[in-house]
Amino acid sequence: MQAIVIREPGDPAVLEWTKVPDPVARPDEVLIDVAASAVNRADVMQRKGFYPPPDGAPLYPGLEVSGRVAELGTDVSGLAAGDEVCALLAGGGYAERVAVPAGQVLPVPRGVDVVDAAGLPEVACTVYSNVFMLAGLREGETLLVHGGGSGIGTFAIQLAKARGARVVTTVGSPEKAGRCRELGADVAVDYREEDFVESGPYDVILDLIGAKYLERNVDALATGGRLMVIGLQGGAKAELDLGTMLRKRARVHATALRSRPLAEKAEIVAGVREHVWPLLESGDVRPVVDRRIPMADASRAHELLEESGHVGKILLTV
Repeated sequence: MQAIVIREPGDPAVLEWTKVPDPVARPDEVLIDVAASAVNRADVMQRKGFYPPPDGAPLYPGLEVSGRVAELGTDVSGLAAGDEVCALLAGGGYAERVAVPAGQVLPVPRGVDVVDAAGLPEVACTVYSNVFMLAGLREGETLLVHGGGSGIGTFAIQLAKARGARVVTTVGSPEKAGRCRELGADVAVDYREEDFVESGPYDVILDLIGAKYLERNVDALATGGRLMVIGLQGGAKAELDLGTMLRKRARVHATALRSRPLAEKAEIVAGVREHVWPLLESGDVRPVVDRRIPMADASRAHELLEESGHVGKILLTV
């Protein structure tokens, strides 16, 4: 089959569409003919040599796919060849075919295009596990989403609104502010012109930035607030004011999805299917796709992601 390989760490030009060995499904895995994958910041970090895949995962990038079931492992039930599915991966999604543990496979939601579904597994699992499973966002509470125009941001805004929360988001342009308000954001803060702390306090903060925002995130938390750190775009090291944390009875929780054990991923996927998929099928939440690009042109897709002008997901089609 064909797949995107990283010839060596570097800029987007190191991505190459080439022949690789076909994957083989283990007894508990599903083989999927890929219709599309999606570009994530983790893929960029892997391309640069900063985020190697977990042991046993394919060396080429891609954390999610959609497509059709080609083959089932001997221990897999509940699926059939030809079923339209999407899946959460530890790697290898930039390819024509993938093998994935059955517990990480989801049906394509009714009413969602099979290609667009490629942009759902990573954001749905990340947002649901952090904002709801761990942070316990409740109806009537306020969520701050950093990077509202990202794939994570556009999904978090919709899911939190659908579950009755007030949503504030940070954006980098008036255009993105408008798009986020259309998706349900109550307030869009242009971080180039405004300080998000002034629009707080927040019960839950979903943060992709890390060190650069840590002090202000803590300042912005409400009493009993929960800060969920899921990215390090603004650095990895910063001082944490424990006095403020104690006074506010606040929590900071840093998580990663890719490296979690299979059982934890399966639990998250099951929760997403039960609590998030019905909202997609009702139209209360929808995938937000910026554009589709042929997978062979993955280098261009990475350039666009790093330019940060997109809103929603950039998909790679086979």
